[in-house]
Amino acid sequence: MSQHEIEDLVADSIRILDAHTAPDDPRVRGWFAALYRFQGGYDCSFTHFRVMDVLLRRGHTYRFPLDRHPDHAERAAYFDGLTEFTALRAFDEHSPGFTGYDSWLDDGYADPPFLYCDAGTPLWHRMTTTGTLHGPAATPPPRTPLIDVVHEIAAAAEREHDHDLIGLWYAFGCATLVGGPVGCPYDVAELAGIPAVRELRAIVRRTGALAIARRSPYAVPVECADDEELEAWWWGV
Repeated sequence: MSQHEIEDLVADSIRILDAHTAPDDPRVRGWFAALYRFQGGYDCSFTHFRVMDVLLRRGHTYRFPLDRHPDHAERAAYFDGLTEFTALRAFDEHSPGFTGYDSWLDDGYADPPFLYCDAGTPLWHRMTTTGTLHGPAATPPPRTPLIDVVHEIAAAAEREHDHDLIGLWYAFGCATLVGGPVGCPYDVAELAGIPAVRELRAIVRRTGALAIARRSPYAVPVECADDEELEAWWWGV
């Protein structure tokens, strides 16, 4: 079953970043990519179409007629026969090199009559090589640390008085927001010195969002954390 709280969190965050960032800010593509990497760590459905208007406008995703796919000429019958949403990467589960389905969007996805391509994927690289995508669209999205994105979200949410959004993000703790799957690689002094961490904590203090964070189902009690000292500092805003 999909984790709808995560899906809602990411979609709401994309909308608020779009609303509070200049239309030509190139950082936004990297922010959205980081949010979808985060979402990919949970049992979530495919949710791009909830905010597709934003993704297209911001250059995270590109849309073309299906016949613009580089393989269309060789596989015209296949593409012309598509009638519903389809991820275009094929997998061979029995191949020695099969490592799972994480790359399922790498060859684009179709929702007839359109082809969609996310920036930075192998299909995107092919379409930049052929000149189908050029100029700013051919620039790869910057790889942005999640904590930097969450700080930007919190700053925008504070302007909208959306304290729930701030608290929901803060609840994931430093292991997730700063470290990711391997945990937080810093000690307390190093963590406190990261500008995005420092500014995020200041927003949490100003908005009283810590109480919201504590109620989140994703908040890990300090005594259950891999590094109790770090998480105790994190929660002691």
